[in-house]
Amino acid sequence: MSGVMTELADDVQRDRLVRRFGAKARSWLAGLPALVDELAGEWKLSIIGRAPHGQTSVVLFARRVDGSAAVLKMSPDPALLATEACTLGLWRETGRVPAVWEVDEQRGGLLLEAVEPGEHVADMTTWPPLEEIARLIRDLHTARVPEDKVSRLRPLQSRVNFVYHLWEQRRVQGRAADLVPPVLLHHGHARARALTANQDNVVALHGDLHPHNVLNGGPRRGLVAIDPRACVGDAAVDAMNWALWGVASREEVDRRISVLAPAIGSSQERLLGWCRAIAPILAISRANRGEAHLPEFEVLMSLSAC
Repeated sequence: MSGVMTELADDVQRDRLVRRFGAKARSWLAGLPALVDELAGEWKLSIIGRAPHGQTSVVLFARRVDGSAAVLKMSPDPALLATEACTLGLWRETGRVPAVWEVDEQRGGLLLEAVEPGEHVADMTTWPPLEEIARLIRDLHTARVPEDKVSRLRPLQSRVNFVYHLWEQRRVQGRAADLVPPVLLHHGHARARALTANQDNVVALHGDLHPHNVLNGGPRRGLVAIDPRACVGDAAVDAMNWALWGVASREEVDRRISVLAPAIGSSQERLLGWCRAIAPILAISRANRGEAHLPEFEVLMSLSAC
């Protein structure tokens, strides 16, 4: 394996892409250095180094010829990045998402503004206040999105079915197989399907809004959302991860819900319903990371069983 290859994607990211996309990811990764060189030349970029990767792409820090900082995303599934570029445009005027500078729908390349300082909320020593998180969600939900573009977004039900199927695979393949009974995930999926049947408070959703997908944009920019999986559905969906992330008690869950729900125009009962639905997925994630000993895992398992 070449040094260039090692520099672009580490073993963890290569394994992650192969799990997600299958064998085709291996050949794509082999050709990635040449592909990056092509796009860097066409878009006049200097590649600086590896950035934190997501589940579906290799991400690199870059700099444009005018000196502006950029992020280059490359994926073995070009359609995913094309969709991301389109959905980021839904919220462009809010300033709550990175600007899209270039997109290549054939080769699977996307060039974005680099948000600075750019620390992921999940990595921050002190979390932003819940009120600030609620303002981010509210700004995304109340953006003026043309009706024709909203109508082209997939329904929340489709997103729900995909996510629960994906996490059933991850449960079986990881440590969670012995720690999170499949019935809890099945019940969570059933709860989520029931919640999507209610068409109240339907908005254009980010669809995957959690602390790893929100960046610190500093005092001028505030919080900035990245990596949307946009769909149309219940506003409470974009708040559920924030009610559960890192909690040590059920009382903390209820406190967060009491702040978030009214701020985004949802009911506390409905947001709690989504928390119960998503809890087994988060429990699987924690178990697979070897974090089943944490108080958060116990809270998530308790909510899953309610």
